[in-house]
Amino acid sequence: MDPLPAPDARRYTALRLLSLSLFIGMHLGSLAVFWLGGTWADVALCVGLYGLRMFGITAGYHRYFAHRSYKTSRWFQFVLAWIGSMSIQKGVLWWAGLHRVHHRWSDTPRDLHSPVQRGLSYAHVGWIVSSEHDDTDMALIPDFAKYPELRWINTYYWVPALIMAAGCYAFDGARGLVWGAGLSTVLLWHGTFTINSLSHTWGSRRYETTDTSRNNFLLALITLGEGWHNNHHHYMNSANQGFFWWEVDVSYYVLRALAAVGVVRDLRKPPAHVLRPGLVAAATTRLAVVKAAAETHLAVAREAVGEVKAVAETRLAEAREAVESAVDDASAAETNATS
Repeated sequence: MDPLPAPDARRYTALRLLSLSLFIGMHLGSLAVFWLGGTWADVALCVGLYGLRMFGITAGYHRYFAHRSYKTSRWFQFVLAWIGSMSIQKGVLWWAGLHRVHHRWSDTPRDLHSPVQRGLSYAHVGWIVSSEHDDTDMALIPDFAKYPELRWINTYYWVPALIMAAGCYAFDGARGLVWGAGLSTVLLWHGTFTINSLSHTWGSRRYETTDTSRNNFLLALITLGEGWHNNHHHYMNSANQGFFWWEVDVSYYVLRALAAVGVVRDLRKPPAHVLRPGLVAAATTRLAVVKAAAETHLAVAREAVGEVKAVAETRLAEAREAVESAVDDASAAETNATS
């Protein structure tokens, strides 16, 4: 990367320090739960806002804006952008545009959060607190950049978060603020960030993709279905990331419910030919196991046959020796008799 001009370098440094200060401040502020305590209502607020905003990121920022895996109305796409903005993970157009870059260049030097290229910590949090990626490139997401309301909320993404924080304070004062806007946000951050970091280092691979994506059941639970990351990189435009019934995908279940009442429509799913490579691989694995077992049984049978053959050959040799000895004895006896 070319050196930045002096004014831009100072701006870059200032923005980076501001991002890091806010990020660290949120973590330290969330520790106040140990001094303030909390009620079950505060815990419910924390969990509820975690789930709501996780859906805003997974079903909104990710599956809708980044991958267009389903369709919805203009008013509801703004609702999705609003809920996602409450997570304080920057603007919707910024997030979705850079995510498209991630898929285009996954685990290559141009991937902005690859643990292979930049290490686990940068893939987890470094990329989002860095000012290196601070600007929104509208050319990456022209399909949604044409909406003025989305451009507005992309610029002022902190407005929904401030309104949410005010609501938390109105709910239960300082405790509501710390539980709902503090601790819940920190948990949400690290929950979503695991997909960039751990989902490329921890789990199993069903499909042979060109990156290091992995499927992980635990991460799927805490991210409402995003943990089926190898599935997603195999076929990124699907509204469901859990391809099979046993792969829990809460975000997709909610989308199915919204589709049932007409809020969203045209949920895209992976076609049969996309799923087939995994099924063929599984069948190949089972066939290899059966083949190995058959070869073991054949080897045992051959060994047994070899042992029987060896015994038979020994007995045949002994019988031949006995016959030859008898013939010799008979010849000797005949010679004695005639002499």
